[in-house]
Amino acid sequence: MKLDRPTEDLLRELAPQALGAVVRRYGHFDTAEDAVQEALLAAARQWPADGVPDNPRAWLIRVAARRLTDLLRADQARRGREDVVAAWPVPAPGPVTDDSLVLLFMCCHPALSPASQIALTLRAVGGLTTTEVARAFLVPEDTMTRRISRAKRSIKDSGVPFGLPPAAERAARLAAVLRVLYLIFNEGYVGTAGPTLQRVELSTEAIRLARLVHRLLPDDAEATGLLALMLLTDARRAARTALDGTPVPMAEQDRSRWHQDQIAEGVALISAVLPRGEAGPYQIQAAIAAIHDEAPRAEDTDWPQIVLLYEILLAQGDNPVVALNHAVAVAMVRGPEAGLALLDPLGKDDRLAADHRWHTARAHLLEMSGDLEAARAAYLTAATKTMSPPQQRYLHTRAARLA
Repeated sequence: MKLDRPTEDLLRELAPQALGAVVRRYGHFDTAEDAVQEALLAAARQWPADGVPDNPRAWLIRVAARRLTDLLRADQARRGREDVVAAWPVPAPGPVTDDSLVLLFMCCHPALSPASQIALTLRAVGGLTTTEVARAFLVPEDTMTRRISRAKRSIKDSGVPFGLPPAAERAARLAAVLRVLYLIFNEGYVGTAGPTLQRVELSTEAIRLARLVHRLLPDDAEATGLLALMLLTDARRAARTALDGTPVPMAEQDRSRWHQDQIAEGVALISAVLPRGEAGPYQIQAAIAAIHDEAPRAEDTDWPQIVLLYEILLAQGDNPVVALNHAVAVAMVRGPEAGLALLDPLGKDDRLAADHRWHTARAHLLEMSGDLEAARAAYLTAATKTMSPPQQRYLHTRAARLA
């Protein structure tokens, strides 16, 4: 039976809560995830016919716990320990805050590579199937299966108990969680490969998880800043691509198509959190996004304020993409020559030399300066540095226009 959208959304929201509760009580991450998946399937079959239970979260936890007991009983019976498992009680639901947040911390365990953290977060917390995660990152399903299995094994071998990290480790672990959500959103907003510029399912899932973290940690300024940044950036989604799927630069976008409700929510979030004290990088990026979104026209953008915000970001750490964006912002204030003076030295940084974004920015500033031949060459070079067909089409079109 096909699920209606509210029930589907409810199951997706409850899945990590149920998994967290079961893992907290029993451990056995792998088997617990299988049990929760079977509980979700049972809900998908029964709830449309019988109605959603009064306490759907407790229903899922109860069914998953019983299924886990069955799975472990079958496994342990072969080892002669069935009586131990049979005596286990069904776990109490437990606190939503702890279980959901702990599960995110587990998936972003420092022992895992960033790629594994992202995959496991989407699988265990986001509720995506392995097939969906593999499709999102354009890798074969068996490759993603192995990656997720290795991640679970690493967590198991680490011996870390299910629970919030000690206070001394919590800030660093939360930073890893936010970083993973940021990477998921960016991959959805500007896919590094594949036939489309945007993968809406990834950016949408990142926003949902960022909302979860913000709800669980409402006083964390950077969690708030990250959610605001995602909302303010995603608000432009409808205007970002032309009919053929190629990107439309922000200055040329139809701003009437920007999602005003998301802009209002994002501005409210960042306006509330910025006055609290020293702002972190997600808050500053959200402030920059808010300046762009609140400008009625491209020419109304407060570029001097954006330059100042990028300079604050530069002072917080060595980030070549921030330096690139700062150079472009300077060009909008002081002219393309000033921007190129900052941009050209960045090409010596190996982290940018092979990135199409540096070549694209340089081409744009060269075009602004009137050096059309150099701009055309830079656009063509940029097209060779990206694996995204929409980006390639856009860059070839810009180059052809200057021929």
